[in-house]
Amino acid sequence: MEEPEVPTEHLHEEMEHHAAHSRAPWMMGVALSSALLAGLAAVSSLLAGHHANEAMVEQIQSSDKWAYYQAKGIKAAVLGSKMELLEAEGKPAAARDQEKMAGYRKDQDDIAAEAKEKEQSAEAHLRTHVVYARAVTLFQIAIAIGAISALTNRRAFWFVSIGFGVAGIVFLLQGLLAH
Repeated sequence: MEEPEVPTEHLHEEMEHHAAHSRAPWMMGVALSSALLAGLAAVSSLLAGHHANEAMVEQIQSSDKWAYYQAKGIKAAVLGSKMELLEAEGKPAAARDQEKMAGYRKDQDDIAAEAKEKEQSAEAHLRTHVVYARAVTLFQIAIAIGAISALTNRRAFWFVSIGFGVAGIVFLLQGLLAH
């Protein structure tokens, strides 16, 4: 999966320009808070990408386990057919074949448990990815609203920007605490 991009560099440069040429003292706060939000967005983006990748790896490993499970099932079916043919001819199945059949069944149970564990791990990574992706989105919105604040010279937009930034921090912390 691709990492979410944080296309806010141009907005940040524009805000720095306005902050440097503005007489409003709060304008520097807009630039600084936006820079901080951009850093948090980058961290959240990296974490979201990491968990998306881990989810994919775990899902692939689970699929591999299920394929191995099927292979054991095919071996058991072939052996079962052999045993049924021998019984149809009135000959008893070899004890070794019966042991082998029991081994295949036990192997399948173990493999299924491992595959389910990998599936659950993949789902957990995917849920964490979604939490970090939400943080990235909120940080990007906060930065954009901060840019609107700087461009329109309206302080109220900066407070809205900070609100979105705080919401992004909540999602970032939620993702970090999920481990």
